[in-house]
Order: sequence, then structure tokens, then C-alpha cells
Amino acid sequence: MTAERVLAGLDPEQRTAVTAPAGPVCILAGAGTGKTRAVTHRIAYRSATGEISPRQVLAVTFTARAAAEMRARLAGLGAAGVQARTFHAAALRQVRYFAARLLDGRAMPELVESKARLVGLAAARAGLRVDRTGARDLAGEIEWAKSSLVEPGEYAVAAAKALREPPHEPAKVAEVFAAYEALKRRQGVIDFEDMLRAAVWGIEEHPDVAEQIRAQYRHFVVDEYQDVNPLQQRLLEAWLGGRDDLTVVGDASQTIYSFTGATAGYLIDFPRQRRGAVVVRLVRDYRSTPQVVGLANAVIRQARGSEARLRLELEGQRPPGPEPDLKIFPDEPAEAVAVARRCRDLLAAGTPASEIAVLFRTNAQSEAYEEALAEAGVPYVVRGAERFFERTEVRQAMVALRAAVRSTPGETPLVQAVVEALSATGWVRERPPSGGAQREQWEALAALVTLAEEYAAQPQLVPVGEAAAVQRDVSLAAFCDELARRAEQQHAPTVEGVTLASLHSAKGLEWDAVFLVGLADGTLPTTYAKTPDQMEEERRLLYVGVTRARQWLWLSYGQSRAAGGRARRPCRFLPQLDGSGGPERARPPGSRQRDRRPARVVSCRVCGTTLLAGADRKLGRCPTCPSDLDEDLFERLKQWRATAAAEQKIPAYVVFTDATLVALAERRPGTPAELLAIGGIGPRKLGQYGEAVFALVAGATPEDVPGKNFAK
Repeated sequence: MTAERVLAGLDPEQRTAVTAPAGPVCILAGAGTGKTRAVTHRIAYRSATGEISPRQVLAVTFTARAAAEMRARLAGLGAAGVQARTFHAAALRQVRYFAARLLDGRAMPELVESKARLVGLAAARAGLRVDRTGARDLAGEIEWAKSSLVEPGEYAVAAAKALREPPHEPAKVAEVFAAYEALKRRQGVIDFEDMLRAAVWGIEEHPDVAEQIRAQYRHFVVDEYQDVNPLQQRLLEAWLGGRDDLTVVGDASQTIYSFTGATAGYLIDFPRQRRGAVVVRLVRDYRSTPQVVGLANAVIRQARGSEARLRLELEGQRPPGPEPDLKIFPDEPAEAVAVARRCRDLLAAGTPASEIAVLFRTNAQSEAYEEALAEAGVPYVVRGAERFFERTEVRQAMVALRAAVRSTPGETPLVQAVVEALSATGWVRERPPSGGAQREQWEALAALVTLAEEYAAQPQLVPVGEAAAVQRDVSLAAFCDELARRAEQQHAPTVEGVTLASLHSAKGLEWDAVFLVGLADGTLPTTYAKTPDQMEEERRLLYVGVTRARQWLWLSYGQSRAAGGRARRPCRFLPQLDGSGGPERARPPGSRQRDRRPARVVSCRVCGTTLLAGADRKLGRCPTCPSDLDEDLFERLKQWRATAAAEQKIPAYVVFTDATLVALAERRPGTPAELLAIGGIGPRKLGQYGEAVFALVAGATPEDVPGKNFAK
């Protein structure tokens, strides 16, 4: 493919990135701005001009899926032969190739796919008894330490400095770490971090290996550079060997994996560390509608910290779409039911199930949505985790609950019985553990307690045909039967369905319709986010969630976890409402904050849902609820508005927007108070146009309505 054809169709910023001269290039690419397009076209353009050979390019990604996509695009651009691999795949290939030379003729040691078994043995040697979940948490700490270039003897100090919350005392974790390393050496095996270290060691300590690798790879590209950890950065520096033909792509606002050791610091410091670096910002968003892009900008605009220095103000390029739906429900079960119904409506309207996603902060939140979708007959798939009732800890808890039926007195309140049964398994309601895997397990069991609270709070009387109502059974045995029913219903296999996923596992994906649920303080941000940096990462999680949506976005939360529960505040990262219920706009630097009318709580007059979106508040109803529009009144209002605008020599929308006209024709206000209740209409417009509106609502024609001498 010619260089001209490679450049065809690129926007100005992408073209700048593609044609940048050899040397360090940093592409700051916002969500949906075409970062993969930019880097693949850069490689193809340099290949087409003869500047580089594709076989001398190493492009590094973070997932095998991204690497495969990059190879496919490059082949289509005539640049086949580029090595596009993950860090681990590239290191494994090199260590295997040079193993005989590095290991004195011996083969590369066996690679341990999972650390859990060895970590469990190491924990026992350190005097700790841990189950598989506890071993996973310890393995996570060891992975963080090794990725951060921290040795066992340095762990305690490094963990304290990084504000880690290890699953055990830092000194004990360090002891397990040391025992784990000793076990590996004794068994002659290595883990993935060892493999990266071996690749670094092979280059840094063996000049012949370094010369051969550097002769093979002369040009480097790193995708998702904000997710690089210190060990990966050291391997990259070893590959480069002081050279500077490096292109990195990243978005500091999508840094959400710092708990694994990833850091955006290398992206932030790139221009300072690489003299003469070219920095290009891609801000044209081709993925999402301007409405979604506007909300994403509003979320990230208030970010603080080092990552915020590189935040990008995205510019939506797609045609306008619907405003994001912002909704409040009495509790989480009501929220889940509403989400399921809306998913069903989308499917009925022709949206493929695979183009719909429900995203939440933790995997333990999935059960309510699995249940609601199953009840609504909507197929679904759980991404990045097992279905709720298939999780090991949930299956074990159900066995414990069933066993407790025989020993629990019949008069014991249901929630108390469930808590006591789970406590017998070691679960403690008041003490969530600090380890990630153990905390997730704890939250799954806490979700069972929440289900018990919901079940106990349901109406106690149920009708039986034409007979009198009877008392509903809320015993532990009945609750176990309810759990079994839910499990059976939710285990139905599906080929294609609505995606249920955590925000972390949704990174890099996109859908036509996205539901962001559970947006309450304590869930997002999680109660475990205590430091300013941790809070900012929670904000970035919401930003990532918003930017997954192409066309339609729903944001919601339940005021309590269960019916009648303690009220919660909405997620603090959601844009505040102005007087009309819309997102608060950024003020120019130096401008004063004007006094705002408090945002009124407006409920849908049809279904009662709290309305937050400005257009919904104007209408007084959800966009999916039936309209009672008076079409004749609407037409008369439009004719009158045109006359009023012409007489005042102003655009028609300055008089009233189309959305306001619809609200007037639906709500038909007859008093000043009713007119002022419509969002966007204040005392000034009441004085200017109130008399005319009341006359039109009463049946007057536009010709009969006074149209001159409007108040200024």
C-alpha cells in the first residue's frame, strides 16, 4: 500500500502522529479517538516510505486480543511481519530461544500457570493456614512486589510506602514471599514475573544476546502505556538499549490497575525523560455520541492528582443521540428490575443482546441483575467472573444454610439465621478482609445476607386463588428453597446475551447501550478507597464506564441496598445538577459561582422514578413512559413561538426549546406554579410568556394570543 493511501481518511491529529519523524513519540489518545488506527497507520506509513522494515518492529500490547487485532490491521495495510505481542508473550519467546545459551545448555524451566498451590505451601511453611482464596490474595501481593522490582526483604517497607493493605501482617507476607521463592528454586520452576526478569537479565548480562535482539528489533510501539509496571518498563529499556525509536500510546484518565503495580508515571514523564519527544493529543471521539462524550468530560473534569495533568477534553464526532438517563430508585432490587425491563425493551426494538452491557463496581453485585434479567426472560452472559450461584463460596454457603435449617429454632428471624449460619463458616459481617480475593468472597456472602433482608421485607400475606390470603413462609428453609429456585433459573445456558461485567473487566470494550448501575457512595467509590489517589482511581473507573457507551447510557443507583434499608448518597463523581436538572457546566477561569436554585427532586408522573436528566425533568416523565401529548396544543404553541421569535428578532429556541413545548403540550399548565414547575422556566419567562401560554392551553388560537410588547 502506498504512503498516500495509508494517510487517506486520517484526521489532522492522527496524521500528525502517523507522520511524526523517527524518535520518541507520545500519543495521548482519549477513549474512542482511534489510537489503534493511529499506531498501525504509523507503522504502515513508515514501512511504505521505506523508513523501516516491518520485521524489525516490536509492538507490545496488554492482551492477546489487542495483539491479534493489531496484526490483522497491519496485514490489511500491507505491513505484515510486525511482531505484535503481549509483554509476557514477547519475553517467553525470547527466553525460550536463548535458553540454551543463558542456562548452559539446559532447557527453560517449566512455567507455573498459577501461583496458588505453591503460595499455599509457602504460607504453611511460614506458619499460616490459608484456603485457596487466601492463597490468591497472597499471590497477588507477591505479583505486585515482583512487578514493582521489590525483593522479599524489602517488601514490608515498600508495602507501607505504597499504602498497600496486605491480607496479613507485612512481615508475615514477606516471609511467605521468601518461602515461595525458595520452593520455586527447589522445584525448578519459574512464574511469569521470573520470565520477564529472565528476559531482562539475558539482555543486561549477556552482550551477545543483547546484540542479537537489538539487531532484530529496532522500532518499538507500546499500547496502553499508562498500564506499564516497573518490571515491564525495565524490559522495554533493555530492548531499546539506549535507542529512542519508541512510540507509546496511552490515556492517563484510564489508569485503573494501579493495585497491580501499573503506573501512569512513565506516560506522564515521557516528554521529560525523552529529549525531543513529539507529543500528539487525539481528542476526536468517534465512538460515542456528543451527549455521552459531554458526560464523560464532566466526570473527569474534576479529577485531581498527577494523572489529571494529562486529561483530555474529548470532542464528539458522531451525530447527536439521546441524553444519558440518570435515575434513582428506592432500592437495589427495584433498580435491577427497571434495568431488566429496559433491556427487554431494547431487545424488542432491535438492539442485539451482544450490544447491551450492565456494568458494576464489584462482581458481587451481579446476582441482582442475573435474577432480574432471568425473570424478564432476557439472556445474559457474565464476563470476567463466574455467575453468582456458580461461585465456589456461594455454593458452599448454600450447603451451610441448608444444613443450618435442622439446628435453627423456627422462631429465629430470617436475617439472624442466615448471618449465624454464615458465621459458622468463618464469615464475619463486621470485618471485611483486606485481601482482594478474600474481600470479593466476603462481598458475595454479604450479598446473600442482603437477599435475606429483601426476602424478609416482602409482603407477608400472599393470595391463594379466591381464598383468603395466607401468611408467607419466611423461614430459613423457605429462603433456601428461594435460593435454589434462583440458582436453577439463572443457570440456563445462553449463546448470546446481555453482558454483565465489572468496570475493570469492561476496559477496552464498547457497546451500543450501557447501564452503569449501583452508583452510590460506598459502592462507587468503594468504602475501601481511603487515600486521595485511591479516590481518583475510583473516579477514573466511572469515566471508563461512561466511555464504553456508543449511543445510549443509563446511570442509576438504589437509595438503599434492600427495601427499607439505610439511605445512601449518590456517587460523588456524578456531575452536580443545575437548577434545571442538567449536568453543571464548567465555569470560565476566574468567574464567580452564581447562586443556583437548589435542584428539585422531580419524579416521573407515570411510574414515579426520580428524574435527573434535564429533558426528562422538563417532560415530567421517563422517555420510555407513555406520552399524553396534546398534538393540537403542540402545533398551536409552535405557531405562536414562531411569531413571538420573529417579533423579538431572536431564534425560536430562545423563546422555548422544542423539549419545553412538548412539556407544555403534555402537562398543560394552568397556573403560574404549574408553569414554573417545568424545568427551564423561571420568573422571567413566566412574566414574558405566561399569559400567552395560559391562553393557548385554554384553547385560544395563535392569532388570538397577544404577540407584541413582550417584557424584556
